[in-house]
Amino acid sequence: MKKIKEVLVVEGKDDTKQINRAVNADTIETRGSAIDEDTLALIAKLADQRGVIIFTDPDFSGEKIRKIVAEAVPNAKHAFLPKAAGRPDKAGGSLGVEHASPEAIRAALDHVYTETDAAPTLITHEDLMTAGLIGGAGSKARREQLGELLQIGYVNGKQLEKRLRMFSIQPADFAAAVKQIRERENAHEQ
Repeated sequence: MKKIKEVLVVEGKDDTKQINRAVNADTIETRGSAIDEDTLALIAKLADQRGVIIFTDPDFSGEKIRKIVAEAVPNAKHAFLPKAAGRPDKAGGSLGVEHASPEAIRAALDHVYTETDAAPTLITHEDLMTAGLIGGAGSKARREQLGELLQIGYVNGKQLEKRLRMFSIQPADFAAAVKQIRERENAHEQ
């Protein structure tokens, strides 16, 4: 079983159980979005000692936790689980890492990103408009697909350009993902 050097920041004990079915890793649980100062201090200490990977649920709460931890620990790495991989088997359950297959968890951890504030803008607002990712019909669905293809998670139209810059997504990777989205749309229309 693959060993992860960094400590994974997850939401709860069910996430930890599921991760341990997929990889050999230590976790720290935030136990929800009301993360106390002691937990943030511990995450910061672990980040300095071993590194941390934020691996939260692909939902609103998960993004909120990701933002809080990333603000406190700017050198944290990020792994994103696609929404489809975090869907529960039973109706009425919430999205989460605890529902992901070991394969989906390993795939997410194989594509870890580090934020870079000083990264240049490689993909412009105009590129996003041209690709139909903002300001038009179907743009939300395209952003969801883009987030999954690039493994950067879902963000709204206002945050997309920043997320692409933060993770230094290259124009060629962006273009390949947009091409794949268009091919899917064309296949559905036929």
